[in-house]
Amino acid sequence: MVDPLAEIVTLLQPTAGFYKVVSGAGAWRVQRAHNGQPFYCAVLEGQCWLTFDGRPAVPLQAGDFVLIPASRVSGMSSAVDLELPETTPVVQPDGEFRIGEQSGPADIRLLVGHCAFASPDAALLVSLLPELVHVRGEPRLATLVHLVGEESRSQRPAREVILDRLLEVLLIEALRSTGSTTASPGLLQGLSDERLAVAIRLLHEQPMRAWTVAELAKHAALSRSTFFERFNRAVGVAPMAYLLAWRMALAKKLLRNQAGGIADIAEQVGYGSASAFSVAFTRYAGQSPTVYARGEGASVD
Repeated sequence: MVDPLAEIVTLLQPTAGFYKVVSGAGAWRVQRAHNGQPFYCAVLEGQCWLTFDGRPAVPLQAGDFVLIPASRVSGMSSAVDLELPETTPVVQPDGEFRIGEQSGPADIRLLVGHCAFASPDAALLVSLLPELVHVRGEPRLATLVHLVGEESRSQRPAREVILDRLLEVLLIEALRSTGSTTASPGLLQGLSDERLAVAIRLLHEQPMRAWTVAELAKHAALSRSTFFERFNRAVGVAPMAYLLAWRMALAKKLLRNQAGGIADIAEQVGYGSASAFSVAFTRYAGQSPTVYARGEGASVD
């Protein structure tokens, strides 16, 4: 059985990238502006509040993991009071960063960082994911957060290598923890709905098929209107828009890998002719399949 999330994660090629350990005490608030990079945070000790795109603050506690796949304005604070003065993190002799009161014991420790998606089509794939993933109460993920915290405090050989690998696994585990994840609309929400999951898996198993909303609704054992509304609410896009995005992601992968000519690739992603595929791809990607392939170092006919 095709695993839609595994396919997207594999194409994304997530890596941990930059990270730092931050401790805090007293009253503090930090703001993170758009910087074009996905953001993640593991709460190692204590509790705080997360603000995200002007939405109500989200409480975080030890063991929680947060992932914001796309660049967004976000912030964290010691209390829900948004009038707290903004704090500039100060680097400590041991390499940690301190926020709030600079002396005395810390009442919170965080591991925060920017991850990276190596795929050249990251923006397209990220659009299929939730804007915010907040995982709590997941034993496997809590274990990983504990290991990350333990390793971050150690000075053992290969510390950085181990942390990099742990963080990569942590990112993937967070993305697949659909059962215990608080996520905004996206693939995770869709897969957590048993009826919608059937339809989503079919779209991934047979992207070449000329699907209709009525057919997908039948497989999901829902009426057409109920299926359409439920899919749109959970995933954040209409069924056919999701299918188009997935077909384009597959097409880009096939073009990069030189997996046949334009006509072959068109057939693999559900288009009856090379010309129909070229029109759709150009409209979606802003350039023709041939130009895209050449830009990626491939050669197609």
